[in-house]
Amino acid sequence: MQSEIEKAKILIESLPYIRKFSNQTIVIKYGGHAMRDEGLKKSFALDIILMQYVGLVPIVVHGGGPQIGRVLEKMGIKSSFHKGMRVTDSETMEVVEMVLVGKVNKDIVGLINQHGGRSVGLCGKDGGLIQAKKLSSSTEIEDMGMVGQVELINPSILETLKNKHFIPVIAPVGVGPHGETYNINADLVAGKIASATKAKKLILLTDVEGINDDKGKLIPSLSTGEAQYMVDKGLISGGMIPKVNCCIEALKEGVEKAHIIDGRIEHAILLEIFTDKGIGTEIVA
Repeated sequence: MQSEIEKAKILIESLPYIRKFSNQTIVIKYGGHAMRDEGLKKSFALDIILMQYVGLVPIVVHGGGPQIGRVLEKMGIKSSFHKGMRVTDSETMEVVEMVLVGKVNKDIVGLINQHGGRSVGLCGKDGGLIQAKKLSSSTEIEDMGMVGQVELINPSILETLKNKHFIPVIAPVGVGPHGETYNINADLVAGKIASATKAKKLILLTDVEGINDDKGKLIPSLSTGEAQYMVDKGLISGGMIPKVNCCIEALKEGVEKAHIIDGRIEHAILLEIFTDKGIGTEIVA
């Protein structure tokens, strides 16, 4: 009986959060180990479905770097990275679009639908959702190729899906003014989607517990100023840079909270949203 009572207490603990986030948009960036482990994939799908059933409005933006890497390797195409982003020539772009839109996106949609949800797959070309331009080159690297940056998010198709109670699953492929296809970092797309939809929360699933200090200890909460300082001082590096930058930008554009959490933990999303303690690192304005 005690275990049943504990389960009831967990439900009661979630009640104020269900009330608080009812009809609020939550944008989740899905990536890392959570996309590869079969148990975690099922856990993710059930989390997203439960969120919708209790009245939240989940939007999923997914990555697919390892899947792209495997296909490129099989095709004998070499990859290089700069600040956590893949340098993308025209040949690589064709593979990126094929894998992200044609394979990974449909697998996630199928997973959610298989477990009782109602999901629809999208990329930036659908309904002009993600309008993009070529990423500006830096002094450190001359040309990133077909890597793009978000110019504008057109959320009208997301509103339509929300009204019909479908869960959007978005591949981070944008479209340029002349129909060009751009590979955009999924974290950055998630941040811009969160801003455009006035999301209550932006949640990034990663393969680390969150942001650690210089002694390797988890930092539960950071302000945008503190996070920017850590980036500037090199305390945050590699693939974590675009994650933190997208959180900072989203918060500046009106998102209430951003979270970087460990997607290797089963039901990580529910633990963050519906428990008092939460997990990972939250970044606040």
